[in-house]
Amino acid sequence: MSDLKARFEQAARDVQCLSERPDNDTLLRLYALYKQGSEGDVSGPKPGFFDFVGTAKYEAWAKLKGMPQEQAMQQYIDLVKKLTA
Repeated sequence: MSDLKARFEQAARDVQCLSERPDNDTLLRLYALYKQGSEGDVSGPKPGFFDFVGTAKYEAWAKLKGMPQEQAMQQYIDLVKKLTA
């Protein structure tokens, strides 16, 4: 687990150095996987109707409900590797 956590944290640093900004769907996927991997299932109230970005992030994260944190970490690492390749 500690190796996975270290690779997850490194991927989080690597994603900040991407040469191109990913499309919005990929950004939402990265956000959701990161939140699921670091915090687990979605928590807190859903943002208000007019908070479009917040609502999109919340819903992307909510779609991963029940996914084990380790699986989310690995998928995040794999996605960042693909983006940095």
